[in-house]
Amino acid sequence: MANFTLKVTRLGFSLLQSVSPRIAGKAAFRLFCMTPSSAPKGEKAKVAHAAGIAKLAGAERFTLALQGGGKAYAYRLNGGAIGRRARYLVTHGWGSSSVYMADIIETLAATGAEVIAVDFPGHGGAKGRALHMGMAVKAIAAAERRFGAFDAAIGHSFGGAALMVAAAGMLPSVPVVLPEKLVLIGSPSEMHWLFKDFGKMIGLRRAAQQALEKEVHRITGRRLEEFDASAAAGVIKRPVMIVHAEDDKEVSADHARRYAAAGESVQLHWANGFGHRRIVAAPPVLETITEFLTGDDSVREAEIVPLFDLPARRMSL
Repeated sequence: MANFTLKVTRLGFSLLQSVSPRIAGKAAFRLFCMTPSSAPKGEKAKVAHAAGIAKLAGAERFTLALQGGGKAYAYRLNGGAIGRRARYLVTHGWGSSSVYMADIIETLAATGAEVIAVDFPGHGGAKGRALHMGMAVKAIAAAERRFGAFDAAIGHSFGGAALMVAAAGMLPSVPVVLPEKLVLIGSPSEMHWLFKDFGKMIGLRRAAQQALEKEVHRITGRRLEEFDASAAAGVIKRPVMIVHAEDDKEVSADHARRYAAAGESVQLHWANGFGHRRIVAAPPVLETITEFLTGDDSVREAEIVPLFDLPARRMSL
């Protein structure tokens, strides 16, 4: 938020929670779920957006109806082929879209796989201005319902966490989506820290913060502290590859380490120098993901060397 907007927001919540912490908590949850404009901001974003649109120009497009209401949007490459081929799902981060994941989508499609990329509600081609974890998991379930079971799923940031929540069946009312392999890129391992930081940013006091967190339970059927994706990684008994940069300024590298500690089925690959956003288009990252999905994935830990020399060593989910 811009400084002036943040000051006004903090003042508004200060007054509201003085009257009713419960109402303030509910209002904070709605604000937390509000998605940013899908229009690219800045020249770099505009260039990346235009390049992604060009790469997805030949993709089939679908609207996916979500369980309980709402819609997501999907792209498909290599669909409708005769005979069995691998089917991969790709999910994006908060404030992003499939267009910004086009390099991964294109790389996976080049292997001959059928590739499905989903725009979550309020992002990309999907309408609306709100998203929360429950909606994202329902979008993933809608994709499997429409296209069939996935051999692998690849997600960036919030999209990676949503894949793990879906794979572990954390939402009681939503069917489990458990691919044979998962790749999580720059993804958070749990969400409690994000809500705490958000509450602190807008000036919530204890009662209103508790009301905010109770909204998560009311909406999803799970308490906030139960959304522990790293614990789920050790339970699902599927190969999981974690790709993260130690220089990621939006999702701490500690999240990657928590995933890696979950069990022997989890591989950790450092992609230092690529930060939080460039990591999804970095050629060494794309190569490593492709090898994991199509070839030998026996190595538990490795390091991806950047194409340029950077010192190795905010969440736009």
